[in-house]
Amino acid sequence: MSIEIHPTAIVSPKAKLADGVSIGAYSIIEDDVELGEGTVVHPHAYIGNGARIGKYCQIFIGAVVSMIPQDLKFKGETSFAIIGDNTTIREYATVHRGTGENGKTLVGSDCLIMAYVHLAHDVVVGNHVIISNTTQVAGHCEIGDYATIGGVCGIHQFTRIGRHAMVASSSRVVYDVPPFVMAGREPFRYEGLNLVGLKRRGFAPETLASLRNLYRLIFQSGLLIPNALERVKSEIPPSQERDEVIAFFESGKHRKFIRSPLHFE
Repeated sequence: MSIEIHPTAIVSPKAKLADGVSIGAYSIIEDDVELGEGTVVHPHAYIGNGARIGKYCQIFIGAVVSMIPQDLKFKGETSFAIIGDNTTIREYATVHRGTGENGKTLVGSDCLIMAYVHLAHDVVVGNHVIISNTTQVAGHCEIGDYATIGGVCGIHQFTRIGRHAMVASSSRVVYDVPPFVMAGREPFRYEGLNLVGLKRRGFAPETLASLRNLYRLIFQSGLLIPNALERVKSEIPPSQERDEVIAFFESGKHRKFIRSPLHFE
């Protein structure tokens, strides 16, 4: 497959373009850029130094990937924005590179980053993640595989969102969201299991029942989270999902966790 570069595009001869790459009109590709096979950069996009973009990605009009971070600690060091395969970054989204020598912002494979989304420095996004229009993700956040983030959300720095979680549109995300749940409203809180998403992905009925009982203990028993986790360990049969939830809570260090509606009544 040949490489196609529109005559109005500005592409550094130092950039590494794999077979089948297409660069649209007026796009800019800086020196230290690598684009994987079949990736398409649409018109007016800007791909900055440190970009490592995988195969068959789509970078749409006006998107900016691997611009220097909006971080006062950044002193011009070498850092990266790494995008996996088959990921789509829609119009005017921005993905900034990491802070610190060899710092990295990571976006996995098969993700959809919609229009006007911002991913700040050192964010880690897993695989098969959907982040909807105009959501703003601050530095050092972590978003797990198959998470879905609604539009117009603001996600505070260092916040973690677990695998298969769903965050409602227009949420002010200031607490960690554990795996497999829905979160939303104001104050931001637990809204039950992400049942629709989990069923679509083939989770067995007995797994869903176990998760439902697990989160009843954590969010509806009236116990402090450490005490609730002890009951989970003693009452919920071991499973990959149970252990993942426990590990998520036990590894939290920057943000508090979402709470249930009971804590706001």
